[in-house]
Amino acid sequence: MAEMGFWSFAQQNPDAFALADPNGRDWTRGELLAEANKIAHGLRAQGLGKGDCVAVVLENCAEMFQLYLAVGQIGMYMSPINNHLTAPEIAFIVEDSGAKVFIGSERFHDECAKACELASFPTESAFSLGTVEGFRGLDELKARQPDTLPEDRSAGQVMNYTSGTTGKPKGVRRPLADISPDLVATMMSAFLGMFGLQPEDDNVHICGSPLYHTAVLMFSSNALHCGHGVVLMDKWLPEEMLRLIEKYRVTHSHMVPTQFNRLLKLDESVRNKYDMSSLRAMIHAAAPCPIETKKKMLDWWGDTIYEYYAATEGGGTLVTPQEWKKYPGTVGKAWANSDVKIYDDDGNELGPGEVGTVYMQLGQADFEYKGAEKKTRDNRIGNYFTVGDVGELNEEGYLFLRDRKLDMIISGGANIYPAEIEAELIQHPKVADVAVFGIPHEDWGEEIKAVIEVVDGVTPGDDLTAEILAWCGDRLARMKHPKSIDYVDALPRDPNGKLYKRKLRDPYWEGRSQI
Repeated sequence: MAEMGFWSFAQQNPDAFALADPNGRDWTRGELLAEANKIAHGLRAQGLGKGDCVAVVLENCAEMFQLYLAVGQIGMYMSPINNHLTAPEIAFIVEDSGAKVFIGSERFHDECAKACELASFPTESAFSLGTVEGFRGLDELKARQPDTLPEDRSAGQVMNYTSGTTGKPKGVRRPLADISPDLVATMMSAFLGMFGLQPEDDNVHICGSPLYHTAVLMFSSNALHCGHGVVLMDKWLPEEMLRLIEKYRVTHSHMVPTQFNRLLKLDESVRNKYDMSSLRAMIHAAAPCPIETKKKMLDWWGDTIYEYYAATEGGGTLVTPQEWKKYPGTVGKAWANSDVKIYDDDGNELGPGEVGTVYMQLGQADFEYKGAEKKTRDNRIGNYFTVGDVGELNEEGYLFLRDRKLDMIISGGANIYPAEIEAELIQHPKVADVAVFGIPHEDWGEEIKAVIEVVDGVTPGDDLTAEILAWCGDRLARMKHPKSIDYVDALPRDPNGKLYKRKLRDPYWEGRSQI
């Protein structure tokens, strides 16, 4: 296998386009590599060595890729931290990761500065993009450092932290392999081949989600390692994405269903303004995609919509547009070197058509939750792990997800999956976003609550509630109809579309034991 990887491509053709950053600057491969090399030398000058960690709180920017490419070639870990976290939450990850260098952004000045104080982090090892009180500028880390490749190169890793929705976040730590970073990058780049994407080949990736998310950084960095250009958005806006796709002749992306829904809410005249003919593989994951939504996207963008199912911990499954049309609603079959099984709560393996907890094979990419041996053990059966999703396999081995076990509603003894209800409600032309969950009911245990964000120009109220409930009509069994609907200005989602449903649900369960 010929060596690929960004570092190799940048040396072979330093003048080729590498990155369009949110500030409007187009970076060549050579320019991006030079800055990454300076950071690599700078980290070593700070006394860091193999296995040490760099914690990062940044917006989407060129510097995030520079740090990733620096750490990835000198055998260190990088932990990207969600830039929406509070100072105590950031401080926890900085401490838990064992970070030797902490890099924050002026945009998150207050939280970064306070986190540094709470973690008692040495200020001489804290650097900032822009100005953060007490931090040294990131340029100081690069100052007087050579822009040549570092010596004694070895592969580093990203150590992502789970979202921590049911407790403190956990670092997913994999052992470092003492091998060439170019070899690791070459193996990583093969991942995009599963979606029909080849090295170079005029491919351009657009990234509209936050790089602190596991899959977002993985797909965009894999694009760089394949010799593809990357177009980086600071904030995802539906029409702006269409504009950039046309401008840069984008071929692929990593998206979430919420973005599909918002694109489809654009007026048809706006959607038709832009040329989408360059698209090849618009890959989505992270949440169940309503069948109607996906059909509409396939009608618009053609057979470019791929889907996979995986987690920060590993995975997973993959479905092509052609396979999905044959089995609408599936998230695919296990990809190479992976496997999927369904187990009941007693650890018994279930057969086709039986609903249970989804487990995926670890394969060769073993991991541990840093400092959480019990959590590492508890989510496994043999060589399989779970993240708590519920689903079933059909006779051909295609996986169909129902919902998160945590989100399942038990009403009158029946299991009800909110994702199914949300998939129908989001199709209503006046619904911009929706969350469904269970709230306490004295007789039934739980009843169904829907919280809706309406499209611009629509006034919520009793008339709209009646209209939406009537919409459920023959789309959903009566037992799945919401018993009440609330309206909010905006649902609590992060910029990648992840819904913080607990923020909506928990107030109803205060002082009660949730089923």
